[in-house]
Amino acid sequence: MAGIYIHIPFCSQACYYCDFHFSTSLKSKSKIISSIKKEIKKQKNYLKGEIINTVYFGGGTPSILCADELREIMKVVKNNFLLSSKMECTLEANPEDITESKLTDWFNIGINRLSLGVQSFRDEDLNYMNRSHTQLDACQSIELIKNSQIYNFSIDLIYGFPLLTNEAWLSNLEKIINFKIPHISCYCLTVEKKTPLFHLIKKGKYQQLDSLIGKEQFLIARKVLLENGYNHYEISNFSKKGFSSQHNKNYWNATKYLGVGPSAHSYNGFSRRWNVKNNALYFQKIDNDECVYQEEFLTEKNRINEYILTSIRTSYGLVKDYICRKMNTQQRNSFNKEINKLEKKNFINTIEGRIVLTEKGMLLADSITENLFII
Repeated sequence: MAGIYIHIPFCSQACYYCDFHFSTSLKSKSKIISSIKKEIKKQKNYLKGEIINTVYFGGGTPSILCADELREIMKVVKNNFLLSSKMECTLEANPEDITESKLTDWFNIGINRLSLGVQSFRDEDLNYMNRSHTQLDACQSIELIKNSQIYNFSIDLIYGFPLLTNEAWLSNLEKIINFKIPHISCYCLTVEKKTPLFHLIKKGKYQQLDSLIGKEQFLIARKVLLENGYNHYEISNFSKKGFSSQHNKNYWNATKYLGVGPSAHSYNGFSRRWNVKNNALYFQKIDNDECVYQEEFLTEKNRINEYILTSIRTSYGLVKDYICRKMNTQQRNSFNKEINKLEKKNFINTIEGRIVLTEKGMLLADSITENLFII
């Protein structure tokens, strides 16, 4: 099984925190769509004929495309790849783009899962982030989705910023629970360089973020969602039974995937590719039949560290015997020594041969991962 990621690099408005590749100008939209279709055809052999179990339209804001544009892209995918009969096809969408007719069109195209960028149910938070929808838009869009044929959907929420008190965060989570949302992704706000948020904080117009707030609100989300029947299957992701994201699992399980569109990444088990991040350069290279990506071939050490990076974030954890067999004696001794340290500090547990983060460890996942890397 393998996956396909399609990057749609357009948004109606720039969120202050976002450092993904996108443009708010739609002038090149038709050229980009044409180039994406050409790239899909050109890369049809990249996955070596493996069955595609997930297609994911990300961005940017894929819901900015009209139904015919999405249908054209899906047609090219279907004509060039063998798709699973149980394929998960996800579209990222903003609340203001959701209408009854669009939902019907999307379902008929083959989209059977939505990832909705709500971020908050409070207008003051949405203004802080420079989101283009209101809390009313968010609520109405959820009701429309629930009444559509697309029953599998996820909501994104952001926490860990000064405007959001613990009480307000609880209120956002309670709305999620009351709406009976099947999947929730909770992300702690981070400040990335070159974003408007970075410059607003640097100029003193926005308050600095406090990591303690993020840690408190992560624990609040974990407690509330676990108590309400959600499975915490990855550090940022919670789902009801049967609603975990199959596409995201591809990334965490080191499944092969093809990424098309500007800035998209690909992985085939041996190397990683990343496409150019410039829209004009992307479609010019495609038109000239030039290479649009850079590539890194992975060493055994790279593959071991990537497995550590992705698996340790999941509730299933890292299979100790599997990874130790890939290490030399020195690497294995160093790794086991670090595991013993982490166990003594109650940052990890070993369950049936799998190394799993404790709740305490989840708060330090990045540093724990770095310490486990082989050098």
